[in-house]
Amino acid sequence: MFFNDINIVNPTKEDSKGIYELIKRSKPLDLNSEYLYLLQTVYFEGTCMAAKHEDKIIGFVSGFKAPKDDKTFFVWQVAVDKEYRGQNIAFRMLKTLFESKELEEIESIETTISPSNIASQRVFEKFANEMDFDKEISLFAAKDDFSDSHEDELLYLLKPKVKKDTYENI
Repeated sequence: MFFNDINIVNPTKEDSKGIYELIKRSKPLDLNSEYLYLLQTVYFEGTCMAAKHEDKIIGFVSGFKAPKDDKTFFVWQVAVDKEYRGQNIAFRMLKTLFESKELEEIESIETTISPSNIASQRVFEKFANEMDFDKEISLFAAKDDFSDSHEDELLYLLKPKVKKDTYENI
């Protein structure tokens, strides 16, 4: 089913419960505390995007400017409700976020993806291709870096091939 009335917006505090429930349903993403999602909507709303359909949270992208390099943006989590997948919602949230005033000085994007998370790999492949970004993949954290049965985490580094201010509407 295709939905054409999906809104991509910065999340608000009132969205935090819906975001938490979305992430809870979105395996294989790691579920963080409900409090963390509330903090993201209050203190990092400018670097997060929510997709809404009829006021229901159906997608979420969270991220932040890297503390050691304010020209790098780290995408923490990307989730889309399974009923709404296949409509480019993750791509639209990422593109909207990357083109926002909040991120106008960003020169590169980083994210980590576990090898089994094929959906996220596809989203970032498409994002790199359609936005004309160079992509590098390296090992960020080995499974031995975790105390539980966590997989490796691969670091995706995306950099525009051309300066951001030369983009046309893609």
